[in-house]
Amino acid sequence: MRSASASEKASETGPSAPSATSSSATSGAPTTSSSGTVAPSGTVAPSGIGSVPTTAHPKTPFLPSLEGLRAIACSGIIITHVAFQTGTDTGSLINQIMARTDFFVPVFFALSGFLLWRRQHVQFRNRRGVASYYVKRLGRIMPAAWVMMLFVFLFLPVADNPSAKQIVENLLMAQVYFADGLVGGMTHLWSLSVELTFYLVLPLIALLIGKQPRWRRVLVIAALGLISYYWAFLPPFTGELEPGRVNPHTMPPAFAAWFAIGFLSAEAEAWVLGNPERSRRLVAALYRLRPLFWLIALAALVVAAMDGPQGLVQATPAEFARRTIYGTVFAAALITPYALAPRSAFLESAPMQALGRWSYAIFLWHIAILSVVFPLLGVPMFSGNHVHTVIVMIATFVLTVPVAALSYALVEEPARVGINKMWAKYTASTTASSAS
Repeated sequence: MRSASASEKASETGPSAPSATSSSATSGAPTTSSSGTVAPSGTVAPSGIGSVPTTAHPKTPFLPSLEGLRAIACSGIIITHVAFQTGTDTGSLINQIMARTDFFVPVFFALSGFLLWRRQHVQFRNRRGVASYYVKRLGRIMPAAWVMMLFVFLFLPVADNPSAKQIVENLLMAQVYFADGLVGGMTHLWSLSVELTFYLVLPLIALLIGKQPRWRRVLVIAALGLISYYWAFLPPFTGELEPGRVNPHTMPPAFAAWFAIGFLSAEAEAWVLGNPERSRRLVAALYRLRPLFWLIALAALVVAAMDGPQGLVQATPAEFARRTIYGTVFAAALITPYALAPRSAFLESAPMQALGRWSYAIFLWHIAILSVVFPLLGVPMFSGNHVHTVIVMIATFVLTVPVAALSYALVEEPARVGINKMWAKYTASTTASSAS
């Protein structure tokens, strides 16, 4: 799924913003501070825990560690899909844990919530700001997705001759709203459909609560997040999933809690940046305790793996609610510490930054590549063989990364820059016309 990159949200200050994921995004190329931590140029990282950058928008500093975290998240998504298609996602605890690495979906959702909500006070100040937001969001995610879709539709057997209706549903990212919307080679795009819905309603949420006091925003966000835990208990959704019925477990309200984690992390970050002295001990503690948060995330993963149905069996409302809780804990344990104490030499390393930069394209293409890997290697699907799982996983990574890099360089980034330039020209012309 497409989650807004950390650098993208830091640099989108207007139509002429620099490349969202270039090495000089917002505040310059990453440099190493005297304390040995990696920090964007123009920042000081005292005691290795980071500080407020001296950039044009100090309230939304570039957080390269989150870019690296996106690389880990998309790797987790590949693991769960390879495990499923090689038949090693059920049975042993290890198999069930591989199946539950789909919990990196809530990480992506929370990351999007964090990166977009932290700029809501700037982005949604007026109608032009809202229009600019929509243009940039759609320009960022749709061109690369459409290229991948067209390739699958035209050239890959896994698409299985979709109907015109299915093609339109997928091109519009509306597949979760139709019973037969998912198409082979693109079944994972249900999460992108959910994310697009979130993009569409975000300005409305900002309009309703964006100017409220922080304590009131936090209460409303938490209340909205609770929708997820009750969603599956609503009377229309409690029965078994019958043919021809839309799956309620992939509808956007089911994931409100995961986006809310991102919102609340953004509110916490705003408090930290606005109260550097009062928050210093908290930030230092989060930095020191980061390994503990990874253990909490792992524990949530293991508990979720042991709780509820395996494979594609439909979860009961209670099982779905518990799984949503586990996903919330998993996302909070990984996103919030890096949002408030963001320095990480590993996540900010050049390889992790590159993979994070390409993570959207990796996500887009990995299922299509996976469908090719099986015949290419002569490996049967659903064999239940762990050797096959390892071989297919390595091959999928090896083949997907260069395809993703090309997609980013030839489609995603040129489309983003081109659309932003066209929008800048349009807004400049309309401003000039209104002024005259």
